Amino acid sequence: MKLSFQQTIKHSVRTAVAASLTVASVFAAGMVHAADVLTIAASPVPHAEILEFIKPQLAKEGVDLKVKVFTDYIQPAVQVNEKHLDGNFFLHQPYLNEFKKSHSNDIEVPVAKVHVEPFAAYSTKFKKVADIPNGATVAIPNDPSNSGRALLLLAKQGLLTLKDPTNISATKKDIIANPKNLKFKELEAATLPRVLNQVDLALINTNYAIEAKLNPVKDSLFIEDANSPYANLLVARDDNKNSPAFKKLIAALQSPEVKKFIEEKYKGAVVPAF
Repeated sequence: MKLSFQQTIKHSVRTAVAASLTVASVFAAGMVHAADVLTIAASPVPHAEILEFIKPQLAKEGVDLKVKVFTDYIQPAVQVNEKHLDGNFFLHQPYLNEFKKSHSNDIEVPVAKVHVEPFAAYSTKFKKVADIPNGATVAIPNDPSNSGRALLLLAKQGLLTLKDPTNISATKKDIIANPKNLKFKELEAATLPRVLNQVDLALINTNYAIEAKLNPVKDSLFIEDANSPYANLLVARDDNKNSPAFKKLIAALQSPEVKKFIEEKYKGAVVPAF
C-alpha cells in the first residue's frame, strides 16, 4: 500500500524516535554494567578461590567481579592505594596498620571480616616443641605485622619471652629472654615454604602453607588458637566503600554459602570470621 506524504513523514519520525530510544537504552545499559564492575586483588589461596566461588551469584545480581591474583603482600595494597583496583582481599588489620604508616596518602578502608587463617609453625626435622635444639634457626616473615605475629606465637610456646606478650607489633628488640638462643632469619613471606628444609623451624602464613600443600591443622608443630586478632579483611577504597556493588560483594562473602564453602574446603585451615 502506498503511503501518503503525511503518513511517510509520521513513519519516519516514529522510526527515528525508536532508533534513538534503542541507542539510549543500550548506552544506559552499558553505563550500568560499567558501574557494576569490581576488580579485586587477592592472594591465590584461599582468597581468590573464595572470590571465584561467589562470582556466579554476583553475576546474577548485576556485579561483574574480576579477580586479579597477586603472589606477594605488597602490590595488592599499593595497586588499590593508587586507584588501579577497586579493592583487595588478602590482608589483616595489623598489616593494614603498618601499610598506612608508610603510605601517607592511604585510602584503603576495611569493610568486612571474612576469615581467619591460623598462623602456624612447621618443621621437617622435629615433631615436638621440646625437641627444638639450642641455637635452632627459625625463619619468620620480614613484614612488621607478620614478624610480630610470629614472635607472639613463639612466646606462647615458651620458646622466648617478650616485654609485652600482647603487643602485635613486637620486634626482636622486644625479646627479653631467649633460652634456646634461637637464630632468626627474616624472609619475604612467600618464600618461607621454599626454605622449610633449610631451617629448623619456619612460621608460615596459612595461604602460603596451603599453596605449598601443607595442612596447617595436620602438618604444623603448633598453631594459633581461634582467638587470633588476624581476621582477613575485604578492603575497599574510601571513595567506593558504600557503592551498591561493594555492598553486594560484602553480603556474598559473609553468606551462609561461603561459610559452608570455607568449612568444607579448608577443613580447619581457614576459619570463618563472621
